Amino acid sequence: MDIVSIIDRIGEGPAAALFGLITGMVFGIAAQRSNFCLRAATVEFARGELGPKVAVWLLTFSTAVVWVQGAELLGLFRSADARLMSVPGSWSGAVIGGLVFGVGMVLARGCSGRLLVLAATGNLRSVMSGLIFAVVAQMSLKGVLAPLRDDLAGLWVTAGGVNVNLLETLHLPNGAGLVFGVAVAILALVLARRARIGARVLLFASGVGFSVALGWVLTWNLAQASFDPVSVTSATFSGPSANTLMYFLDRNSVLEFDVGLVPGVFLGAFLAALVTRELQFQGFEGAAPMRRSMIGAALMGFGAMLAGGCAIGSGVTGASVFAGTAWLALLSMWVGAIFTDFLVDQRASRVLA
Repeated sequence: MDIVSIIDRIGEGPAAALFGLITGMVFGIAAQRSNFCLRAATVEFARGELGPKVAVWLLTFSTAVVWVQGAELLGLFRSADARLMSVPGSWSGAVIGGLVFGVGMVLARGCSGRLLVLAATGNLRSVMSGLIFAVVAQMSLKGVLAPLRDDLAGLWVTAGGVNVNLLETLHLPNGAGLVFGVAVAILALVLARRARIGARVLLFASGVGFSVALGWVLTWNLAQASFDPVSVTSATFSGPSANTLMYFLDRNSVLEFDVGLVPGVFLGAFLAALVTRELQFQGFEGAAPMRRSMIGAALMGFGAMLAGGCAIGSGVTGASVFAGTAWLALLSMWVGAIFTDFLVDQRASRVLA
């Protein structure tokens, strides 16, 4: 059944939600089985290691780039049509929001995507942190924090009313993005071999990257077949978390890709944990960890909306189409996370020692 037939059978909105559900399930299964997490990678790097966490993140990142750039070369996707690329980007939002998100990610002990995956396995800490993240993201999008976000984002924006494509800005030839992705993938595999990571983990890590490309291709092809405008997007958890929350709170909300994505990730991660018998209820171990996670989740919610995406939305999805602000946000997230780990967790460890 092709996309036109799906639209004719269930409608454009439900089709978009279905594609979000499919993308989310692939992401959830792969992320749960590979333990993919930007926060874990940054902490490992901050402590002078290039071990399994960094290797898994690099493999996910690189395979997303390879799949997305390959799809574009084959005519299955066009990055210029992506929602991220067709609107102005914010350099100031990428820096400030990325730093804030990086701080929150370490405090909450997981990025927003990782919290969603953990919540599906019975981690009640992640359930609460994820809800706080979604609420603050919505407050930053349309609520009381929106004016502050707009002011900070407006300090420095991209010229021309669109985002910056780094490949075009650097005048690189067609295929340069694919070559870059392959090079990073080779580095990831070298690190993975050194860390003795098994083939199963590598397969699922690359599956997370594949889910990003899947989302881009599905929404782009849906946009080509739809009568009404459709946002060309993929995996991210800032806007979708807020939109999914409002879908269940506002009867006027409509089905879209975002609304299917978040339940899809939850369902995929739950099924993966169920099959492998890794479902286990977990809670906070005291007031201090609870406060820390709550603060971290709130910082991530605001930071992600300001940066234009979370660790997945900017760090993998946006970077896979070489959006300039996404790359800057990703760098800022690494910097914020590394300094927070050094100033908070490593310092606490030294005091206890």
